[in-house]
Amino acid sequence: MENGNNIKVCVTGGSGYLGSWLIKKLLLKGYTVHATLRNLGEESKTSLLKSLPNAGTRLELFQADIYNPQEFEPAIEGCQYVLHVATPLLHTQNSKYKDTTEAAIAGVRSIAESCLGSKTVKRLVYTSSVTAASSLREDGFGYKPQMDELCWTPLNLSYTYNNDYILVLIIFSYSIIQSVLLYINQIWFLQEYTKSKTLSEKEILEYNINGKLEVVSLVCGLVGGETLLSYVPSSVKSVLSQLKGGDQFPLTALNYLQELFGSVPLVHIEDVCDAHIFCIEKTAIRGRFLCAAESCTIEEMANLYQEIHPQFQIAEGSKSGPDGRCKCDFSKLRKEGYEFKYGLKQILNDSVECGKRLGFL
Repeated sequence: MENGNNIKVCVTGGSGYLGSWLIKKLLLKGYTVHATLRNLGEESKTSLLKSLPNAGTRLELFQADIYNPQEFEPAIEGCQYVLHVATPLLHTQNSKYKDTTEAAIAGVRSIAESCLGSKTVKRLVYTSSVTAASSLREDGFGYKPQMDELCWTPLNLSYTYNNDYILVLIIFSYSIIQSVLLYINQIWFLQEYTKSKTLSEKEILEYNINGKLEVVSLVCGLVGGETLLSYVPSSVKSVLSQLKGGDQFPLTALNYLQELFGSVPLVHIEDVCDAHIFCIEKTAIRGRFLCAAESCTIEEMANLYQEIHPQFQIAEGSKSGPDGRCKCDFSKLRKEGYEFKYGLKQILNDSVECGKRLGFL
């Protein structure tokens, strides 16, 4: 497919880090885009999208919320492809769903059914996360021989890295219990996010099994690089967390990823967007694909930062993460013909430039 003339693509979660980049790339390639946002009244979000090249003639905005998944139907109507990027992060207490996982599952089910009902949608591409593909063994002891598309994160385990250290803090240092509770709350959020992405991805892939709909799931690594947003996205903050003090959540997330895999899978924002577009332009493709250029340990990240950005000081506690290492096989998407353009050094470099430009570093 040379361009997107006369082809409509629906992008859910259009105002986010990935969604906004995707919309920009799709518009530049000539696609007509239906983008969904939770609230069309947020001018800062709508104005960004309306300012993108070709937005005036090829972009239409729709209000739709995962907590009201039937709202996506008008945006999907008439589209040939759907890129489902949106995911619930904060639970709405007054919702009919008990948590973000239940809302996410209901959301993917409703969106898939809307695709079927449209009679026009050829393929649904779902944005998943590597948090759904941990190579940890089911018993929690060590890793499988390699991380690949067959890996699913065990949801019966506790992933709080450094448990023993936290216990010592609680027993011997009452004055920092508040910090400990904050840390535990962060881990709880990460585990809830993992559960939500794992179960919703399994749900969406069921539509491939029963033959009802052609579905691709892109299991994306930690995303770094530049942004169209006016602030540094959370994933980029994690990429930069060894260079930035203060808020410890981004570093906690980095350690969490290393606990899941023995390393941190990384991918550039440009590659993530191009991979999504590749999956709608390829004649035939379905199933689950890891979307990461390469992986490295937290220690290797620290060493590379010290090599390419020696002006930044890395705190001793940020130079290494949980023990263990697992081989990561990211070849399946490449075998389909996709080529990653950005390696580890470029991911880190562009993340640093983003952080500096927005005053984060």
